[in-house]
Amino acid sequence: MQLSIPSVLSALRALLKFPYWFLRKVIGILFGWTRFPPSQRPPSDSSPTYRQPPPEHSTTSQYSNYQTPSHSDQPSETQDLPPSPDRQQSQHGRTRSKDQDQLNKQNPYYTGLRERANQEGDEVDRCFQQSDEACERGESVRGQELREEGEEHEYARDALNAEASAWIFRENNLNSKPGEVNLHGLYVKEAISYSDKAIKEARQRGDSQIRLIVGKGLHSDGRISRIKPAMEKKMRQCSLLAEVDPRNAGVLIVQLG
Repeated sequence: MQLSIPSVLSALRALLKFPYWFLRKVIGILFGWTRFPPSQRPPSDSSPTYRQPPPEHSTTSQYSNYQTPSHSDQPSETQDLPPSPDRQQSQHGRTRSKDQDQLNKQNPYYTGLRERANQEGDEVDRCFQQSDEACERGESVRGQELREEGEEHEYARDALNAEASAWIFRENNLNSKPGEVNLHGLYVKEAISYSDKAIKEARQRGDSQIRLIVGKGLHSDGRISRIKPAMEKKMRQCSLLAEVDPRNAGVLIVQLG
């Protein structure tokens, strides 16, 4: 079927009324063009450098194969992880420190990842706020560009936090006792994710209980515990009995039976 020149021109005039970002997506669909995902964009001097997180921004990364210690297992130390420089060897070859958790939390590698993640988070807020303001002014194209930029910073923030949480979880659990999981240094959402995995593994081993080291909040802002109440709420939602260890208020004993 042949199209007349006037009809083609009319169609082009109609398309030009749509915003630029809409036309770009339509052209991309017609010609099979795809946007570079943040992990595949050509590097530039101004773009942030970060490791690509696993799908769906999971809090596990290259250390996802870490298994919580059981009575017959000990955590693997073969993963390619930067070790804590403050960790010292004892006479028996086991690492020990007066307060290793706090040393790990102050480790430059860990704090650097968290700081960069916070910076990316600030950029997320800036881009989304400016995007809303641009849309209110009727600048839909600029608004869409700012939103896409904010999504890239959001992706980078999640990647950095995933790497930080995986590192400190691994370091804090190198010498955990059987059936014990240390959640120090994690954000609340990260702690919930890691505890879910630990409980699943404990049940697969047939363990009757698991000990979650949640801390007392002594080193938190305002000396207020955040992980402990969040974990108690999570256990109630999962219909699991969680009791505070009478010998240590910073430990929850979760019954899995």
